[in-house]
Amino acid sequence: MNPIIIVGSGLAGYNTAKELRKLDTATPLVIISADSGPFYSKPMLSNALASGKTPEAIALNSPEQMAAQLHATVRVHTRVDAIDTAAHTLCIGDETLAYSKLVLALGADQIRLPIAGSGAAGILTVNDLDDYARFRAAIAGKKRVAIIGAGLIGCEFANDLAAGGYGVDIIDIAPQALGRLLPPAGGALLQQKLAALGVQWHLGTSAQAVDRAEHGYAVTLANGNMLRVDVVLSAVGLKPRTALAAAAGLQVNRGIVVNRHLEASAPDVYALGDCAEIEGLVMPYVMPIMHAMRALAQTLSGKRTAAVFPAMPVMVKTPACPTIVAPPSAGAAGRWQVEAGADSVKSLFVDANGRLLGFALNGTATAERAKLAPQLPPVLA
Repeated sequence: MNPIIIVGSGLAGYNTAKELRKLDTATPLVIISADSGPFYSKPMLSNALASGKTPEAIALNSPEQMAAQLHATVRVHTRVDAIDTAAHTLCIGDETLAYSKLVLALGADQIRLPIAGSGAAGILTVNDLDDYARFRAAIAGKKRVAIIGAGLIGCEFANDLAAGGYGVDIIDIAPQALGRLLPPAGGALLQQKLAALGVQWHLGTSAQAVDRAEHGYAVTLANGNMLRVDVVLSAVGLKPRTALAAAAGLQVNRGIVVNRHLEASAPDVYALGDCAEIEGLVMPYVMPIMHAMRALAQTLSGKRTAAVFPAMPVMVKTPACPTIVAPPSAGAAGRWQVEAGADSVKSLFVDANGRLLGFALNGTATAERAKLAPQLPPVLA
């Protein structure tokens, strides 16, 4: 019997394997990891410093432990070069592996902005545990970090670094923090609370050049200002990994295109997690992965099951300003109703009939999540 092969050892890959083994302990299972293959929670990377966790402590299980737990073969530092969907095979160098079913849990790559300067090659990104270990090594004994990007990951890292005693500069072309998730009042409160920790905001401008300086880097901004920092971290967003799928002839758009059953455009090929586009939606958060992997495990074990995605509010890990967001769907017609206090902002997105379509809660307003979340429509019913 040819194995089920899962390409990817992140939350999507390993959790699909875990869920599958609850239903099917007999089918051979192979997990292929491009990195060192530990099981860990990627969201922990952006708040590990202040909580005193080392990169080693973030890893919950080694690949050897995962292989034993899952009764699977886990291959680390292994890259799939090609997929032949007609033959049901993968190519890894000169080796050919046959599969019965193939799961693509490839994740996403950090977007790299085209930035000039002699130090541009030294700009770090954090997209996995190995990256994070390099980042922690780079900031050891240093004092100041520039973060390019004031989105979710940038703000989480800023809070963590500032709480850990580092000076932080955040740079973003947008006029506010979390501009894609928060209305202006919510962004303003988040900026205020992080500024109280010492975070310096450089909004409405961009990093034009990063040059090596005598100690660290000089970051030249489009507004003419220059920042002197020890480390530069880019956190401007993610791009689903689609190249392997596209080369195999699978349909790709923003992500690998799949239906509600997580089925790609070739038989017995599935995708989920950050690399997947489900009915036009790319959902790079933990909860969509959890819903998708439960449905996919059923399908892989013989019971074809559609994934259902309820409203899934996202908690932004910024303890200085607790924030929970459930954005309205793209193109939703409505308006924000905002109630702002000294330590809270409650923003409700409602349609013409007063129906709640989304929310953003900051500070003490996060206590209303439990009341509001059940009122939201599902993402995909």
